[in-house]
Amino acid sequence: MASISAQTSPEPPKVTTIKALTDSSAAALKSIPPHYNYTTNPCENIGAATPSPDPQDTVPVIDFSLLTSADSEQHSIVIQDLARACQEWGFFLVHVVNHSVAESLMKAVVDGLEEFFNLREDEKQEFEGKHVLDPIRCGTSFNPKMEKVFLWRDFLKVFVHPHFHFPNKPPALSEVAREYCKRSREVARELLRGISESLGLEPCYIDKAMDLESSLQVFIGNLYPPCPQPELAMGLPPHSDHGLLTLIIQNDTPTGGLQLKHKGKWVNANAPPNCFLVLTGDHFEILSNGKYRSVLHRAVVNSQATRISVALSHGPSLDTVVGPAPELMDGNGKDNQPAAAYIPMRYKEYLELQQSNQLDGKSCLDRVRIQIS
Repeated sequence: MASISAQTSPEPPKVTTIKALTDSSAAALKSIPPHYNYTTNPCENIGAATPSPDPQDTVPVIDFSLLTSADSEQHSIVIQDLARACQEWGFFLVHVVNHSVAESLMKAVVDGLEEFFNLREDEKQEFEGKHVLDPIRCGTSFNPKMEKVFLWRDFLKVFVHPHFHFPNKPPALSEVAREYCKRSREVARELLRGISESLGLEPCYIDKAMDLESSLQVFIGNLYPPCPQPELAMGLPPHSDHGLLTLIIQNDTPTGGLQLKHKGKWVNANAPPNCFLVLTGDHFEILSNGKYRSVLHRAVVNSQATRISVALSHGPSLDTVVGPAPELMDGNGKDNQPAAAYIPMRYKEYLELQQSNQLDGKSCLDRVRIQIS
């Protein structure tokens, strides 16, 4: 992963949303303010992604309908597909036609989120939030109190399960988001049943062990306006997600923006607008004792079009202590099982740790990783 240093201005940077910055310019921005300027290792430019030279090495696509198929052979095939996707990529696509979330609902959520970001700044500030566990938080960058260089990104973060919270503006968005989150949670739980099987566990193992009836589901809306110098700015730096699975949808932009690290190279995660992009999180890596890895990913920006994405993070309940599944460690009557590779930690504590610092690769996961000498 590239090391990132910052070019900072002499004066402390002023915290303002990217939307306000771009909207308030008397003329179109020709360059970015210094406190949005990142420099990287010259071997790895911001925004640069390498297409896979192997046509067989493409982003996996999961046929969701086969997870609930009565055909045991077909069901077995999709379980194997999930195992390969989680082991080799930590990422896969699920097409809208094969799951219960209507394409029209997905579009309505993205359109409603765009309306939210178009509210006046004083209206959005009503939902600013102060703490990482506040149920509604609206802001910019990731953690401006800790950062010297800001990200080219505005966000809305809302806890939507086990209790549903949401801004009351714009008026129609809350109910649309409620239905979307409910339907997406059903998709995530079915995927988790399949992934549980792929680990050689009972289908309901993860559901019970992670207390998914009380699971924390977080709605994250991201706005990435056009940037005059996208080669210098960053939407989100390389990081992995907390939780088990993150389901992402985005508006239809020709440029994309989500990139993931695969075999040491950044790969564009391009997908049709009617797809879920599914990423495995840190707590899957912990639960699987490292058999499945959380995927390192980032968001790059462009100079042509606004990108909007909706990420739904699906994690354990806040009070669940997450450690490696005993069935996947030694001492349980199975040969060739590794020792525990991670220290158990309560999900709430992990979440506070990650969200209270700067995004920095897998630095939070490294804190619970057991170093073997």
